[in-house]
Amino acid sequence: MGFRVRGDGDRQRPLAMDLTLIAVAVVVVAAAGVVGYRAAYQSLYSPSAFVVNYLDLLAGGRAADALQVPGVGIDSADLEAAGVDVAASDALLRSTALAPLTDVHVVDEQADGDITRVHVEYQAGGNAGSTVFEVQQDGWIGFLPSWRFAKTPLAVVDLTVLGAMQFTVNGFTMDKRQVSAAGVDADPAAPVPLLVFTPGLYSISVDTSISATPGVAVLADSPLTQLPIEVQAQPTTSFVQVVQEKVDAFLTQCAEQQVLQPTSCPFGRFVQNRIDGPPTWSIVKMPQVTVLPSGENWIIPNTEGTAHIEVDVTMIADDTKQHLSEDVPFVINGTITILPDGRASIVVTGPDTR
Repeated sequence: MGFRVRGDGDRQRPLAMDLTLIAVAVVVVAAAGVVGYRAAYQSLYSPSAFVVNYLDLLAGGRAADALQVPGVGIDSADLEAAGVDVAASDALLRSTALAPLTDVHVVDEQADGDITRVHVEYQAGGNAGSTVFEVQQDGWIGFLPSWRFAKTPLAVVDLTVLGAMQFTVNGFTMDKRQVSAAGVDADPAAPVPLLVFTPGLYSISVDTSISATPGVAVLADSPLTQLPIEVQAQPTTSFVQVVQEKVDAFLTQCAEQQVLQPTSCPFGRFVQNRIDGPPTWSIVKMPQVTVLPSGENWIIPNTEGTAHIEVDVTMIADDTKQHLSEDVPFVINGTITILPDGRASIVVTGPDTR
């Protein structure tokens, strides 16, 4: 029985194969590591991932967390440099003022020097929108980059609400005197600057006992811009009814004056002859008033009515007696000023001849 002795050539062939397999395995592992790195980078550490994370916070109603994202917070110097009112209120930077944000997806990512622009599309409150965010590197997390907004994604809505001190934004109610830098001395007709998140749909409406409006919606989709919005509230039916009652009471008091020319009243009668006894007035047609906005307040436009006078008259020429019974047309108008405590000051005057 014979034995075969393996030579050096027999030992080298398996060793070479082992080394080849190891090299292949190293290449596979390295490739897998590169793929894993790229996947982690794109989903967690890229500029697009950074922007999508911010938008996910808004979509989840996490306003406080969104404000903590690097580059979101802004100071007065940044506002001033952007030409934005430094007194802008942060009252709307809260979860209760956020509208739904859905269908967020990145369209494009382009590097331009130190700045990377991330183009995103989305649905804001059911409205299609598109925004480009500017991002820059903000150090490293191990061997992975971290990011921050190069330009804050906040914007400012310059809101002018006429006809009301209170208004609602996305269901969140506020008062001009609470958000204006002037406080209780806030000019009712002056715009109120309000910081808002972008992107975001902001629906502004008025619903008070005095005035209301169906609302105006604005899509804030451009970071660090100023959006002027004006809302004109209209008088409510109940407010017009109150004004009508005030006018009726005023004219009734005028009719109670037993003189030819009731004091501070829109009607009267001039008689050349001598009257026998005090005249009697009545209102046969009350003016049906309307109320129109006038800046931050309201006016009653020229409105016609009819009074009636009854009086006995002695003719100077021949001393004969007559009974005067006559309708006297008149015109009223007025101004309505909303006082700081919310009450309305209604002043009824005579005809506007302008």
